[in-house]
Amino acid sequence: MLEVASRLFMERGWEGTSMRDIARAAGCSVETVYSVGNKVLLLKTVLDIAVVGDDAAVSLDDRPWFDVGEGGLAVRAATMAEVFASIYRRTADLRRILDIAAQTNSELAALDAKCRSDERISRTALVAAAARRPLTDLEADAVQAVFSNEVYRLFTTVTGWSHEQYRGWAADAIVRLLELHEE
Repeated sequence: MLEVASRLFMERGWEGTSMRDIARAAGCSVETVYSVGNKVLLLKTVLDIAVVGDDAAVSLDDRPWFDVGEGGLAVRAATMAEVFASIYRRTADLRRILDIAAQTNSELAALDAKCRSDERISRTALVAAAARRPLTDLEADAVQAVFSNEVYRLFTTVTGWSHEQYRGWAADAIVRLLELHEE
């Protein structure tokens, strides 16, 4: 049912997707769809699953793949870029739906603000780990210009870059932006 909800949100947007539509397409009752919560909670659940790639009760920070590992700067930057690019491949379209709907729905605006805050925290933590140093507030702000659903979607959907092109650009851009050098 959650996969169906995700697909319908991406195909029809927030306004064009009803709980009844999801139930019908999933072949279940409307009550089953509401067992997740209201429509806002359903979108949040779908987004949460998209971020981590499954519905296991393991936070993003505790995922073994959410780590830059060891190695030189180029390896850490490439690993970090792959982590974020893989997340954005799953989330960029859903986040755009949330961004648009949040403009006219206060519950979605609150969810959008929470998502942005959480995204900033996780981005900053992973980039700081790759940089092997804490980021300044200005650097943490600038990281959002490289690693974000919006930039990923701009490059891969609007501009026509491949996932791999974005990933390579992001790895190089973050090294230059933060003026990182091999230790």
